[in-house]
Amino acid sequence: MRTDLVADTLTMIRNAAAAKKESVDVINSKMNLAILEILQNEGYISNLKTLDSQMPKLVRVYLRYDSQGKSVITGLKRVSKPGLKKYVKADRMPKVLNGLGLAIISTSKGIITNEKAREVKLGGEVLLYVW
Repeated sequence: MRTDLVADTLTMIRNAAAAKKESVDVINSKMNLAILEILQNEGYISNLKTLDSQMPKLVRVYLRYDSQGKSVITGLKRVSKPGLKKYVKADRMPKVLNGLGLAIISTSKGIITNEKAREVKLGGEVLLYVW
């Protein structure tokens, strides 16, 4: 039984990128899908495809590489864990690598990036860092 789907998803993406895989299949959940859509919009992954024929339902994540064959994602870190949640206020929103990275925040308005949360002045749970 899985207790932290987000951490499992990040590990699968990290391992697939290290092995230079074209894609990786992860379990489809609302939170995973929202996080993956943000990663796609920010340019960290190239595409998503929902696979409804399998059980459990899966999402195929197509990874993105630069011209030298290095993964665009150089780091993924799960911040808030099931045993220890990390919350921040809007005025204390984290910056990842002095603005070069991205933090994904779960707020009352949904899952958004740290920049968007800073714009709309919302705090929330820090889910992960990506750079």
